[in-house]
Amino acid sequence: MEQLGLEVDESRSPHTVLAVKGEVDVYTAPRLRERLVELVSQGHRRVIVDLEGVEFLDSTGLGVLVGGLKRLRSHDGDLELVCTQSRILKVFEITGLTKVFSIYDSVDAATAA
Repeated sequence: MEQLGLEVDESRSPHTVLAVKGEVDVYTAPRLRERLVELVSQGHRRVIVDLEGVEFLDSTGLGVLVGGLKRLRSHDGDLELVCTQSRILKVFEITGLTKVFSIYDSVDAATAA
């Protein structure tokens, strides 16, 4: 079974940080989707997804992040990303999603923005 760690930090109000660790692929992406849906239904509107612990992200994972962004924006919220790893950033660049997401190099930078 693929390992996927999802940790929620609510100490940075009004932001909620979802730290993702491991591989986000066709097998684990549904868990990430469920967690994002849960956060939105609990009333969280400013979600920062911290991808620093992600070793692999495929198109399924990208789809989940885009879906999360759309869901939050439809509730007047936003989803921001923290990512400094070039191999993960490259996926966002190739797909043109760097224009869609706000991507920061630290959680502190994202909460300060």
